[in-house]
Amino acid sequence: MAFEFKVLGPLEVLSDGVPMTVSAPKHRALIAALLFDANRVVPVETLVARLWGDDPPGGARNAVKNYVLRVRRRLGEPCPLLSHPRGYLMTVEEGALDLHRFDALVERARAAAEPRETAALLREALELWRGQPLSDLGSESLRREMDPVLTERRLRAVELRIDADLALGLHADVLPELRRLTGSHPLRERFWGRLMVALYRSGRQGEALRCYAEVGALLADELGVDPGPELRELHRRLLVADPALDRPDGPGPAAGGHGAPGPPGDAWGPGNLPAEMTTFVGREPQLARTARLLETARLVTLTGVGGVGKTRLALRSAAREAGAFPDGVWLADLSSLTEPGLLELAVAEALEIRDRSARSGLEVLVDRLRGRRLLLVLDNCEHMVEAVTALAGALLRAVAGLKVLTTSRQRLGLPGEHVLPVPPLDGAEAVRLFAERGAASAPDFQITGGNRDTVEQLCRRLDGVPLAIELAAVRLDTLSPAQILERVDDRFHLLSGHGDAQRTLRGVVEWSHDLCTERERALWARLSVFSGGFDLAAAETVCRDGAEPGNGHASGDGAARHAVLDDLSGLVRKSILSADTGGSSTRYRVLETIRQYGRERLRDLGREAELRARHRDHYLALASRAAMEWCGPDDHEWLARIRGELPNLRAALEFCVTEPGEAADGLRLAVELGRAHTWLFNATPGEGRHWLETMLALQPGAPPELRAAAAGILNWLALCQGDGPSAGRWAEACRTTAHDGSTATAIAALAEGAHALLALGDPSSIPLLARARDAFRGAGLTGEAHQATMVWSMAAAFLGDRATCMRVGDVYMAEATEHGGRWIHSWALWGLGLAELRHGDPHRATELLRDAIARQRALDDTWLPTWGVELLAWNFSAIGEPRRAARLFGAAARLRHSFGVALYGPFEQAHRETDRPVRRALGEDAYATAFGQGFTSRDPIALALDD
Repeated sequence: MAFEFKVLGPLEVLSDGVPMTVSAPKHRALIAALLFDANRVVPVETLVARLWGDDPPGGARNAVKNYVLRVRRRLGEPCPLLSHPRGYLMTVEEGALDLHRFDALVERARAAAEPRETAALLREALELWRGQPLSDLGSESLRREMDPVLTERRLRAVELRIDADLALGLHADVLPELRRLTGSHPLRERFWGRLMVALYRSGRQGEALRCYAEVGALLADELGVDPGPELRELHRRLLVADPALDRPDGPGPAAGGHGAPGPPGDAWGPGNLPAEMTTFVGREPQLARTARLLETARLVTLTGVGGVGKTRLALRSAAREAGAFPDGVWLADLSSLTEPGLLELAVAEALEIRDRSARSGLEVLVDRLRGRRLLLVLDNCEHMVEAVTALAGALLRAVAGLKVLTTSRQRLGLPGEHVLPVPPLDGAEAVRLFAERGAASAPDFQITGGNRDTVEQLCRRLDGVPLAIELAAVRLDTLSPAQILERVDDRFHLLSGHGDAQRTLRGVVEWSHDLCTERERALWARLSVFSGGFDLAAAETVCRDGAEPGNGHASGDGAARHAVLDDLSGLVRKSILSADTGGSSTRYRVLETIRQYGRERLRDLGREAELRARHRDHYLALASRAAMEWCGPDDHEWLARIRGELPNLRAALEFCVTEPGEAADGLRLAVELGRAHTWLFNATPGEGRHWLETMLALQPGAPPELRAAAAGILNWLALCQGDGPSAGRWAEACRTTAHDGSTATAIAALAEGAHALLALGDPSSIPLLARARDAFRGAGLTGEAHQATMVWSMAAAFLGDRATCMRVGDVYMAEATEHGGRWIHSWALWGLGLAELRHGDPHRATELLRDAIARQRALDDTWLPTWGVELLAWNFSAIGEPRRAARLFGAAARLRHSFGVALYGPFEQAHRETDRPVRRALGEDAYATAFGQGFTSRDPIALALDD
């Protein structure tokens, strides 16, 4: 028995093509609630919420079970409605749910190469809509949850179809439709932008400008905001009559033209919430209130003083609500972020988005989140409220399925924000927390009739602030509750007044500080320069007495290093530090409130700049060593180590930007990270360009060879983003600093050769890159020489003859074998595969490319598999297997979209040359089907390895 389901309109259930009658409204609602998460388990709690909302009847869980039994009887056997320990799931075959077919058609439309094909696919997708979804279901709460999500998907498809029509020059044809759409969706700026473009291209510039005034007044009246940046930029172009607006393929009001691939169809997974390390105490009223707010609101902010427990409450609430978000619950901890300009990058990293394109961070986030249903937790926002407010507002406007939960000491102030103040713990909760944390410090401790009154009085004295209670409880290993109360009282008598929670916490932190030894207090202050955690070696180098900046060795006989270890252990026992022993080496972390207090002490001592310089020098030395050793047997280990230290490396770079006179070392650090390939494999090219360009602007008098190195890295990063014009400018900058015999000459040859290959397709790149390689080898710069060899091998494969190509490929493999690195070897296999594909045996190329992809996947590299899958598609085209080639073209397009990779230069030309015969061999319909299979596959890399 084959089932088919339709939800894009009144619910329909078909069995073997015959409609089935499901008359009970709640039964229909149950089926719909399961279909919106088809093939995924829906917890019973989620089903209860979807069927009844905030006020379910008594026995709602039993009612759900009853509905399930009745629906099963109606559907018959074999029944697609299955039970699971966590809930229920509706199994749906591929193509058997109209919503899935709609999404697949939209994804194919996004990936289509021509606007005519895009428009046709989107029209086919939109024809699946038979009316208002959910109109016949007996659940208002389900309609409230799902209607905005479905409506957003349909409207986005309409936008894309109109984009395709505009690209086809059909501006007059879409005008009536756009008039209706701006009338029915007056606050949707994208429709107004498209209307303005259509009017302008119809010769009605005045009407287009009046549209801008109309939507501006509307937004001001309704929301109190101005038009967004896309609409403002379009208005500017209209005013100056930008000639590009006259072209059908010219810029429109939104980024991501008709051919941009959409988000993959599979779910992202559960998210990245950390496991709880200690028990969660109390807070049931706040948990229930947060849950209710998250059901109805899209932005919830937990506010309160430092240490009151906002983060713990947010994480516990988010974990409880995970079942309502099929694309996961994701945490972005902003406590270590100091540069507002990197906020979008930090959020993208938290979401595990690795985008290497030249697009803005906001464009990337909107593109990757659109169509998703997820909860984003932004933790510790108070130090950059303005930037967080702008980003959260932009994301919520653009992504209908997104909800945001923030923690901050102040509200964001966005329209629609629901603020929940987090109070201190009540009396019973506070006592329970003290007892549990006290038992962890002193295993024999328990609340008794003899000490209960004292503990209750102590918790009241601490105003129920969780962090203050925990800092006091840890003292039970040496003090009784009465002694702790006496000392807390002594501390508070010194404060001006008592009863304010923030003052209470500060008093307890100061008391904890006073109870530390003198050396522990000094270390506490020095450790405040670290960001996101640190290891023992970093603490010993940066924080010990007598440390010399950049000196990785202890002074004297090593006693200073042992002292740091002893004092670290003391701070861990006193709960000032946390220690994570789960990795190969222990990582330490300072709670943000504690770190801020330490920074104040360091500042009071007049040593903040000194310790931050030590911190910078330590990480500059680390980056320099990584740059020196990455081209060797430990290449993959260095990449992983640098990835773990990114928060500290960014803090060091920020110090060089904000501290006068430090930009020279900042430029060296940014360059060394570039030499270690950090900006391509651990961060993003966009971030690398940000730091390098900032440091160059601050250091116009930097030594020529350092400026040349920075320009060379900028040239390579721009090429990797597909930004040929910027790459050309940086190649020219390299040439202006070069002189005979210098390393700058080799850098300039590499930059010029890479630009000639990737941006110009010029065979002169082959001798240029050979010269760069020889010069680097002569200077002993192994890493730079190997990069030149890699690009040289690509140039020989694309632009050279067979003899040159195979000779260079053998040189590349020999070098990689000599260096002994796993990562380097996998790249050499890829290069040899390209050589065989272009000039040798395509069957051997298949083996080499698959071997390279498998090795890279094991190393968590996402860059090479993206190109490897593309080359495999070319390969199957060459050996006469068009269906496999089309599937891999789809898989490669999916990977390029996922990681922001652009086809350019000879890669784009080869793609076109190999794609055309595949399309001719299969025909457009069969090609589109195979391409869609690859693009929508759950694991494109596995498809490439197994197909």
